[in-house]
Amino acid sequence: MVTYPSDWQEGTIGDLFNVSAGGDVKKRWFSRYRTQSHPYEIFSNGIENRGLYGYTSTAIYAGNAVTVTARGTIGQAFYRENDFDAIIRLLVLSPKNDNTKPKFYEYFINSQVVFEKENTGVPQLTAPKIKEKTVPILSGEEQKAIIATLSTFDTYIDDLAELIEKKRGIRDGALEDMIRHRTRIDGFNDEWTTVSFNQVITPKARIGWQGLKKHEYLRSGYSYLIGGTDFSHGTVSLDNIWYVSKDRYDMDANIQVSENDVLVTKDGTIGKVALVPELGKPATLNSGVFVFRTNNRLLPTFLFRILSSSVFREFIDTLSAGSTIKHLYQKDLKNFEFEIPVDKKEQEAIANTLTAMDEEVEALEIERAKMIQIREGAMDDLLTGRVRLSV
Repeated sequence: MVTYPSDWQEGTIGDLFNVSAGGDVKKRWFSRYRTQSHPYEIFSNGIENRGLYGYTSTAIYAGNAVTVTARGTIGQAFYRENDFDAIIRLLVLSPKNDNTKPKFYEYFINSQVVFEKENTGVPQLTAPKIKEKTVPILSGEEQKAIIATLSTFDTYIDDLAELIEKKRGIRDGALEDMIRHRTRIDGFNDEWTTVSFNQVITPKARIGWQGLKKHEYLRSGYSYLIGGTDFSHGTVSLDNIWYVSKDRYDMDANIQVSENDVLVTKDGTIGKVALVPELGKPATLNSGVFVFRTNNRLLPTFLFRILSSSVFREFIDTLSAGSTIKHLYQKDLKNFEFEIPVDKKEQEAIANTLTAMDEEVEALEIERAKMIQIREGAMDDLLTGRVRLSV
């Protein structure tokens, strides 16, 4: 239980806000796009894009309010600065007085309020339930000071996210230009040659008789068990990976993987690619994943870039030909052709250049994750009064 400072009071959301629930879409006022005649936003219970659903010619709710998702993922608060409409039972919290700063309570709800999930098909949050939730009541000036501090974190984190997307775009553009040799690295002018899959690559995968039983999936063990769900941003994530015993690992040397092996999903979402990082312990493959082993004409790190580019995506699209294919067969791969530099030093130079770009993006992502963690700590301190600001 939180103990607030002596000059803070404790009340409920119902004490501070009028709470109402959004209704149906008003079709006569609705537009999918913002226009001169439809300038107001409509919000629903979604999280993506802050729940934006469309636009309306008539705003039902005044700005300077908070909406809280009430179906599906419940309890996500968003501050709404401008006049708007809300639909599909989205809860709208409108302040009862000027001392209540909705932005402060957006932070508080998202950080401090716990919403109990009912054992029903679709989780729901009602107006009476949210009105009961306890919140601190403090001066408007102190609320504004806390908002200003936390908004500084938000702005920095948002700027980092924007920079990350920009850097990713630059990297992806460089990838396409280099892989199609529209851009050459200084000092390299030798020819490129077209190769077919079977000329330079041997695929290996877990075969049917090696299928794993449920009890063989371990939460810890001798060897990592890499599946397609462990692929993340072109590498292998260990956050929720399964393990297998040494006996299972030893069963097939062909699918024992190591650093810089190139992995490709062959089931489900086919064609996802990962380059194996330094793992620090043995690793093997689950069903649904190929390891592509290259001969001495092709560096694995360069192959990874080929497979990460539109060259491979276009090949996968050609295979599907408008339908959804569920499996990538070895017989299909023999038709995959692509160009490579004859000089392996150029392959290495291209791979290294793109890796440097990856590392720049990764450093920004680490910085952003660290700043989010710092902001969470600041929110916890400021919103409960453990740390006070001068006002």
